[in-house]
Amino acid sequence: MKLKIELERVGFGEQASEPFHIGKLFFEEVETVYEPSEDADLHLRIEVRVDEAGGHVTAQAKLTDRADGTVCEWTHTRAAAQRDEGYKRTAKRAANYALLQVLGEYTGMEQPWGTLTGVRPTKLMHNLMMKNNSIEACKQVLRDEYLVTEPKVELLAEIAQRQLNVIPDLFRLDCEVSVYIGIPFCPTKCAYCTFPAYDIRGNTGSVDAFLEGLHVEIREMGRWMRAAGVSITTIYWGGGTPTSITAEQMESLFVTMREAFPGMDRVRELTVEAGRPDTITEDKIEVMKRFGVDRISINPQSFTQATLDTIGRHHTVTETIEKFNLARRLGMNNINMDLIIGLPNEGISELERTLEQTGKLMPESLTVHTLSFKRASRMTKNKDAYEVAERDEITEMIKLTSDWTERRGYVPYYMYRQKNILGNQENVGYALKGYESLYNILMMEERQTIIGLGCGAVSKVLFPKVEHEDGYEQRIERFPNPKEPAAYNQAYREYIEKKIRLLDEAYGLGVAPS
Repeated sequence: MKLKIELERVGFGEQASEPFHIGKLFFEEVETVYEPSEDADLHLRIEVRVDEAGGHVTAQAKLTDRADGTVCEWTHTRAAAQRDEGYKRTAKRAANYALLQVLGEYTGMEQPWGTLTGVRPTKLMHNLMMKNNSIEACKQVLRDEYLVTEPKVELLAEIAQRQLNVIPDLFRLDCEVSVYIGIPFCPTKCAYCTFPAYDIRGNTGSVDAFLEGLHVEIREMGRWMRAAGVSITTIYWGGGTPTSITAEQMESLFVTMREAFPGMDRVRELTVEAGRPDTITEDKIEVMKRFGVDRISINPQSFTQATLDTIGRHHTVTETIEKFNLARRLGMNNINMDLIIGLPNEGISELERTLEQTGKLMPESLTVHTLSFKRASRMTKNKDAYEVAERDEITEMIKLTSDWTERRGYVPYYMYRQKNILGNQENVGYALKGYESLYNILMMEERQTIIGLGCGAVSKVLFPKVEHEDGYEQRIERFPNPKEPAAYNQAYREYIEKKIRLLDEAYGLGVAPS
């Protein structure tokens, strides 16, 4: 359903995007206008009043359907901290609360994640746990202040607690970093993908030039880490598909890493995304084993061949099974598989088939994604060509997967959300106990610096914590490398220098590149 909403804001004017994002939870397409519009379907008035003497904020949302005159109203008041940036944060939350209630009443829909529209709800849960001694008090905040439904509240609490069990020093990793290495090549580009992924066929020169730059970046960042006295917690090869390059090229990168990075024998986890089964060979697995890779991903996405053909995965179901068994035979005992709920033309029966086949293989972990229409993907640009499941069916598929994993001993250990995700749901990582991915937790919870190397890699540099009345805040600076191999090849030295300057600022150092 597409709606045009005439939005009238009274008493606040800075949350221009929030009504739009919350509207998108209820309607497939939303257009918001801020001037009187005769062709608007709805008129939405949001008024925020601040009572500084009483220390609270009141938000009122009133929605009027221009076609039939239906009126829905909601008023919400909440207390505000006196130094709450002029009550901006409280005003935003109060307005979102009232807006969600009004749209829920108007549409009859319940949003499982309430007013939360961000990527990392577990990060919020951790912040609440740091402020409250009682886990039940944290849950109540999620229910009362953010309108999160009970199943999602329990999921957040379970995941946050498990993460602290898996990484007891999760909040004390200031002197360690994790490293992400981006290899931007794939056999083909999937229809739903917006990652830096370029067809490796016919790009030999570009690949060679990219790898030359990556070797330099690894050596320079290793030099910075040694000089800064920083050790490495985890290393993750992603992309693209890292196993698109040859075994010899992989081995050369591992040799450079071993020479350049400090304390490689103390790295807690080394993961390589071997996501596309058509890139996996015996000699590549042998290289990974020799250099201590202890976790790989082999990603079917679906075990329905027609679906793989539709989304542009140029491998077969049989090939996925064969390459999984090859990795097992060669001693890989920590394998992740990615599945996607809601792929085109897939419903309950196709998901059941995928889960049945997954159960025969029993990987140590599963990352279950819900399809998201990412802005730059081929699928989003051609939506009419792809038929996907409706909201209620997606919800049923999520529950089916959750029940299936629980029966087989998998536990949820990390999760994240995306804009335009089907059914306003989430992506969840499940693992057999003891096989939770440390990098996935660290990357998603943003509790340590992640240094991104290679094409399309994004560094996230954490600055020292600053305390305030709600706990603490921490400045996080994103530093993206160029996405396109040609741009990376031309400018990687410049980006290395800029990245080191940013790291020096965050760590209070003066280390310069050679």
